[in-house]
Formats: sequence, C-alpha cells, structure tokens
Amino acid sequence: KRIFSSLILIPIALFFIIKGSFLFNFFIIICFLVTSYEWHKMSRKKSYYLFGLLFLIISFYSVYKIRTTMGGDYIYFIIILLICIATDIGGYIFGKIFKGPKLTKISPKKTYSGVIGGYLFSIIILNLWFSSNFFINPQELNSDVFIVILIISTISQIGDITISYFKRLSKIKDTGNLIPGHGGLLDRIDGLLFAMPVAYIIFYLNVLK
Repeated sequence: KRIFSSLILIPIALFFIIKGSFLFNFFIIICFLVTSYEWHKMSRKKSYYLFGLLFLIISFYSVYKIRTTMGGDYIYFIIILLICIATDIGGYIFGKIFKGPKLTKISPKKTYSGVIGGYLFSIIILNLWFSSNFFINPQELNSDVFIVILIISTISQIGDITISYFKRLSKIKDTGNLIPGHGGLLDRIDGLLFAMPVAYIIFYLNVLK
C-alpha cells in the first residue's frame, strides 16, 4: 500500500508543482486545508493548538513564495522536495539495515544510523540531480549547496520527530488515514513543512548561486 500510494501521489504532486500558476495554488490550498483539519482533530483541545495552525500558515506561505517568486521556477521547489524525500528514504533504509541505538524516545523508530543514512542519501541524490542532463550545464555540488543540503535534511528530520512528539501527546499513531500505508497527509509531509520556511530564508539570502 505504501509503495502503491507513492507511485500515485508523487506524479500528481509533480504535475501541480511543475504547472504552477492557479493549478499549484489550488493544490497547496487543498493540502493546507487537509493538514489543518488533521491538526485540528489531533490537537483541538491542547494549549499549542493555535500555535500549530499559525505554523501551518507560515509553512504553506513559504511553499507559495518559493514556487511563485524565486524567478517563477519550480527548480528550487524540486530541490527541497528531493532533499526531504531522500532524507526520509535514506533514514528508513539505513535504520532497517543497520538498526543501532535509538535517537529519541519521542520517535522509537528513529536511530542514529537512520540520521546518517538520511544525510548520505540526500547528498547522493542531489549530486546526481545537479550532474544530470536536466541542466544545460551539469555541475558538481559546491560547498554552499552541500551545507544547504545538510541544513534542510536536518530540519526535515527535526520536523518528523516534532510531529511524532505531538502525536504521542495526543496518543495516536497517525494524524489520519487519508493515504493508505502512510496515514494522514501531515504524516507524509511533516519534514517538508518544517524545511520550507528555512529553505525560503536560505533562497531569499541567495545562498544557492
């Protein structure tokens, strides 16, 4: 179910991201409403409820700004998406294979080997991306991009752990059941939601030259 859901959802998301314009705006509004609803169900009686909604607004605003104001290009968005997905996959694979000490009690499945795997996989994937024929002039990763990868990967992993913490407070396993094999939408994009505001600041400062 997890693989099948991904095979369906990733092309759909890429379609709206690449198309941009009102189609992308429609897509992120739907995603915002769904994640807000899942957060509402999970935390409506908690003291941090409004803080969480405010964070979602800031995060999705960052999503909008990155796609629509960074030269109107989807490349920046794809870069963040690749880092977060690669971090998630690398963490899962390395965690399953090497196991080892647990990272935190908040998210029992997280291990130190998974953290390392997340970094390594995101670096490898972005290196393949930059050196591919997708670009007119393929290039190697420079030190600035390397640091950006580490920062966004770290924030993505922190986001995953943070949402896990709030789920534990609410005594639930998933934020919803919208996506078979994944749980709720918030379960699937938690790291991305944390990475987007940080990435926007990085891009605004023109670190990626």
